[in-house]
Amino acid sequence: MLKRVLIANRGEIARRIARTCRRLGVEYVAVHSDADRSAAHLEGAVDTVRLGPGPAADSYLRIEALVDAALRTGCDSVHPGYGFLSESPAFAAAVAGAGLVLIGPDARMIAAMGDKATARELMAAAGVPVLPGSEHATESPEQLAADAGRIGYPVILKPVAGGGGKGMQVVDHPDRLAEAVAAAVRLGRSSFGDGRLLAERYVPRPRHIEVQVFGDTHGSVVHLFERECSLQRRHQKIVEEAPAAGLPAGVRAAMLDAAVRGAGALGYVNAGTFEFILDADDRFYFLEANTRLQVEHPVTEEITGVDLVEWQLRVAAGERLPLAQHEITATGHAIECRVYAEDPDEAFRPAPGRAERVEWPAGVRVEAAFDRAGEVSAFYDPMIAKLVAHGPDRVAALRTLTDALRATAVVGLTTNLGFLGDLLRDRRVVAGRLDTHLVDGFVAEAGRVERAWRAAACAAAMEVPALPGGPASPWHGAAGALDRGALDPVAPLGRVVTRAAGREWEAGLTEVGPGRVRGTVDGRSFELTVAHRDGLYRGTLGDRAWWGVRTPTGFEITVDGYRTALDVPTFARGDADAVGNEVRSTMPGVVVGLPCAVGDRVEEGAVLVVVEAMKMENRILAPFSGVVAEVRCTLNGLVAADRTLVVLAEDAQD
Repeated sequence: MLKRVLIANRGEIARRIARTCRRLGVEYVAVHSDADRSAAHLEGAVDTVRLGPGPAADSYLRIEALVDAALRTGCDSVHPGYGFLSESPAFAAAVAGAGLVLIGPDARMIAAMGDKATARELMAAAGVPVLPGSEHATESPEQLAADAGRIGYPVILKPVAGGGGKGMQVVDHPDRLAEAVAAAVRLGRSSFGDGRLLAERYVPRPRHIEVQVFGDTHGSVVHLFERECSLQRRHQKIVEEAPAAGLPAGVRAAMLDAAVRGAGALGYVNAGTFEFILDADDRFYFLEANTRLQVEHPVTEEITGVDLVEWQLRVAAGERLPLAQHEITATGHAIECRVYAEDPDEAFRPAPGRAERVEWPAGVRVEAAFDRAGEVSAFYDPMIAKLVAHGPDRVAALRTLTDALRATAVVGLTTNLGFLGDLLRDRRVVAGRLDTHLVDGFVAEAGRVERAWRAAACAAAMEVPALPGGPASPWHGAAGALDRGALDPVAPLGRVVTRAAGREWEAGLTEVGPGRVRGTVDGRSFELTVAHRDGLYRGTLGDRAWWGVRTPTGFEITVDGYRTALDVPTFARGDADAVGNEVRSTMPGVVVGLPCAVGDRVEEGAVLVVVEAMKMENRILAPFSGVVAEVRCTLNGLVAADRTLVVLAEDAQD
């Protein structure tokens, strides 16, 4: 077994690798940029090494710095994780050249499978189905036009050195080919330093299915079943599961056999993934091979009980595969979703920042960049965690994962938690009718305005003193607890007015009980439950889960994973404390508004006095229509709880 590993990565994958190292008694060294100097992935390392400033090009992509860090700290091996340099032949060669063990395939294999043209030729030679396409990569518009004419439209142009869908162009007519070629070549050169393209038959709305393979230095190659990765946005996977839903047994067997045959023909060593697309007639074609551990590897681990990182370490140390093919079995179903700091309402734009507080759910596997709080840097991929549910079948796993999303709280960041929850509840996803374009056409059920009124209702609940252990609020005062038995279910007990989504929202409270609130927002009734612990409010709004915190500027409310910020509210007690004709203050504070004067005629519900308490403006309203007979407070003056503020006289005109 290896003795000391340099983990050449960061975030959740660095923590994942470290966990297996600790279990096996393998020491590890962590690296970091200036942006990650306090990151959670540094914990437990026998040594840490600074690589450079925040930008990846100046830190995690510095081959010489990483190799030097491994040598200086006494490492015998390097684990690249995924992303960054994990599929760089130059990095693999530099590691091997320094006398270190790379935990993954060698430079030759990475180079061969990283070039789409070479990979395609190798797979075709091994008898793995490939799409009709170009025989050779080229930048020539004329050659690509000839290829497209032979293949038949529509075709897809792929940068030969590309990944993640970047630069790919779908062309449905010969007249559009020249422009698409120019764009794809330009993007290929700028992004990958290689403008060569392949043209392949375009498969509309395919499924994306991949097979996990593993090979050792003794000639053994096995598969660990398949994963479904069809739920993607901008060619980036966001939900993965194993096994693939509804895949015919014969197709599954043929696909698994093709992946093992392809890996065997290459003499593949360590972990790898062979990716396929599946058309509407259940015909599959080789897409690409990833010569590294995949982001979605936990779903395979969950159904097989295998620790893939442990296998990587053992194979890299020269050991045989721990299990033969007939010993690898799959049990149940696993689904994973990727949690990103991004705004689904803004085309999934990254939303970096600090997660001031995080509560990950129980009952599922959590692979996270941090546990209770942490920074999401603008320099790196905004994925902060993966939630993985395993169950006896797909229905159970899907239900567990959906519940886990609702139980997750991330304070201070906008995330895709709500979008993921809506996606997993979509009838097509529930039925397993998946394809790579489903997410592109998916529309979340509620827009920002719709979510804002729900957030306003939750903010109103946070102002109710009936919460066990809740903080002081405008509902507290000398008047004491509300008389539940005397509540009028129609007359408002009070209103919380706040602002979100570009407009003002007024939540009227009609019934308040321990842990329960009823009311209306914009004429729509709501009923919610609420509890308070350690500064975090939680509950349900109808069938939706919500949580909220107070912020210096108001509230941060998240309903079913969608985050809404609300401005500092004002509060108005609907049945202003009155003894006879005396209107009293329900709390101590400072008079910051006094819109009435002696002799004024006021309507029921009119604002008489505004008292600021706990940085909140609380409006004291007229309990009935009448005339102001006395004003017993002054602007900017202090008032005590139960202090008479205004005396009203009944209007003789009434």
